[in-house]
Amino acid sequence: MTSLIFRGTGDSMGVPRVYCECAVCEEARSAGVNRRLRSSVQIDDPETGVIWIDCGTDWAKQMEAAALRTVDTLLITHAHFDHIGGLVEWADACRWLRKKGRAYAPSEVIQEILDRFPWLSNQIEFHSFDQPIMLGKWRAFSWRVHHGKNGYAYAFHFEHTESGYKWAYCSDSIGLTEQQQKPLYELDLLVLGTSFYEEPFAYETRSVYDVKEAIALTEKWRPKQIFLTHMSHDIDLNKRYELPENMHFAKTGMTITI
Repeated sequence: MTSLIFRGTGDSMGVPRVYCECAVCEEARSAGVNRRLRSSVQIDDPETGVIWIDCGTDWAKQMEAAALRTVDTLLITHAHFDHIGGLVEWADACRWLRKKGRAYAPSEVIQEILDRFPWLSNQIEFHSFDQPIMLGKWRAFSWRVHHGKNGYAYAFHFEHTESGYKWAYCSDSIGLTEQQQKPLYELDLLVLGTSFYEEPFAYETRSVYDVKEAIALTEKWRPKQIFLTHMSHDIDLNKRYELPENMHFAKTGMTITI
């Protein structure tokens, strides 16, 4: 049995935003329903140990919330700081624990990381995720996706070799080509990034789909379940939105068994 735990569901700025006094940010500071750390998912599987997707600037807080001292494997979607800012802390943890971390990322992502932080390779073994890999009984592959004005990111597809269960993680994308959309069809579960309910800014300035666009796309892709992540302070979890029955906003600490 494999569990997915949402450790972070926020966009690059997180919620609350330090400068902002909107209703969502103020609620996040008090009741905390809308408090969102940077996007990441913990995968617990008896055969693989703890796998973590992305290692952003809130990684240490997320680890404390999970009561964990280290992870076994990291998968990295792209080299933006909200997805790799915690690698410095993970490397330091590995140094103190006298163990090597293991991270998988596409080769161009690894190169970007090591260009900025070359010393990370002292404590972390970076492995190419250009070809499919096995994580226990999960066959995983990555593919490049458009990330709008922010360039590119990667999405991950997982399929269980025994049950056939298929799910994908695509946190940072917009304007996907038909080829980039192909691995997102007919999934059992899709985790998709949507920063706004309906983003008001010019399309060419954007980097992530909004909820209304996700609804239209998933009608075509037909996943059985959809959880939305990478949410900005535009999304208020105390509010009722018009979502399909199989679409939900992910919440911090939420666990899904797959």
